[in-house]
Amino acid sequence: MYKTKLFKLSFVAALFALAFDGTAQIQTPAPSPAGSASTVVGLTDIEINYSRPQMKGRKIFGDGDAFLVPNGQLWRAGANSGTTIKFSDNVKVAGQDLAAGEYLFLATPGASEWEVVFYSDLTLGGNMTNYDDSKAALKAKVKAGKLTESVGTLTYNIADISENSENANIQMSWENTVVNIPVQVSFDEAIMKAIAENTVVNPDNLMAAARYYLSADKDLDKALEWANAYLAAGENSKQFWNVHIKAQILAKQGNKKEAIKVAKESMEAAKAFPSGDFGYIKRNEELIASLK
Repeated sequence: MYKTKLFKLSFVAALFALAFDGTAQIQTPAPSPAGSASTVVGLTDIEINYSRPQMKGRKIFGDGDAFLVPNGQLWRAGANSGTTIKFSDNVKVAGQDLAAGEYLFLATPGASEWEVVFYSDLTLGGNMTNYDDSKAALKAKVKAGKLTESVGTLTYNIADISENSENANIQMSWENTVVNIPVQVSFDEAIMKAIAENTVVNPDNLMAAARYYLSADKDLDKALEWANAYLAAGENSKQFWNVHIKAQILAKQGNKKEAIKVAKESMEAAKAFPSGDFGYIKRNEELIASLK
């Protein structure tokens, strides 16, 4: 009888423990939820991870203790453990060199200008009292702008990517303030190395190399050499989209007569292609018209 009662008491205790554990698992919304922003600029991965505080009726940026983040005071640029920014390649930030890696992003607000810091020691977290200036990998001054509409929750973006994919802005906005930190990437060296390695291993890359040389205004004679080598192989000359690239190279060289001839060849091949011309009839017509 005693053993039976003991077993029942143990069973009830186990149920109670499970119920207690279940209660402890209840989740509620975080005051400053996790946020992230990432993209590829050129060939460089840029990733931002941060916690997103809300205004909640508070004054955020300004002079004096009435503001959550007073001007002139170093700030973790987010909530909780701060904000990290990671670059997969070496970049320039506000015109200064910054090595590939992950950094804490810190900032000191000002009325019209902020100082931003890319800090090498991630263990600092959000504790600004342990800040060590010797661990600042990069410090820069950037302009602060005003927004016409208020942003209630701290927001980071990677914005304003240039058409040549070499420039972008790391953008922070909160309340009525926006700060853009310019970032410049470089990929020409990596592409040139890949061209040198891969055109030998795989001749199919010759056309990709020719296209890059055309778009980057590099050695057009070399671009034409690569295009000719590719189009001479097998039935590649039927690829009207690549024949059109050759016509563009010739046009850029100033060889109008040959460019028109090759553009017409591309256009005829496009007309004969059973799956459609993918817009290349019009592209060739426009190229021919521009050369007359």
